[in-house]
Amino acid sequence: MAVSPAIEALKDALKALPGVGPKNAQRMAFHLMERNREGAQKIADALNHALQAVTTCQRCNTFCETEVCEICSSDKRDRELLCVVETPADLQAIEQVGAYQGLYFVLMGRLSPLEGIGPDKLAFKRLGEIVANNAISEVVIATNITAEGETTADYTQQLLAPYDLTVTRLARGVPVGGELEYMDQRTLAAAFKDRRRAE
Repeated sequence: MAVSPAIEALKDALKALPGVGPKNAQRMAFHLMERNREGAQKIADALNHALQAVTTCQRCNTFCETEVCEICSSDKRDRELLCVVETPADLQAIEQVGAYQGLYFVLMGRLSPLEGIGPDKLAFKRLGEIVANNAISEVVIATNITAEGETTADYTQQLLAPYDLTVTRLARGVPVGGELEYMDQRTLAAAFKDRRRAE
């Protein structure tokens, strides 16, 4: 059966989403075209707007629409405390708990040699600059408790070793293999409360 080239292009575009394979992409494409063209237009408009408006914070590297994000510009945050996370989704998960009142730094990923993601692909250089140029007394490494997250945490710890500050990691109340974005709030809050010095 001949399929519209535009539908094929839409299916290919949808496969860029995590966890979306060819079958799911086809199902979504056909659903949008058959039953929800208004929803498809909203998605297209929102995506175009986000691509134009969203940038990264010059200080913490998370997504925002201004030079410096709301968290970094707040005078209510503890500026001596810095939490290093993998993604903006992890930052949001921590913020929703309300157990942490310091600043953040977002690496925009995690080390994964199998996927060709080395230190040069993440924002480690910028992290070093932030630590070197600000009066930070503690860095909380809050990477995911996965093999890649642990590798990223170890590299971050080595990067911070020359600086005169305390480096802590989230407590092991966070389950091995767990990702912060999907963790329940009580577990994440307890992990922050019981964080330990990195060894």
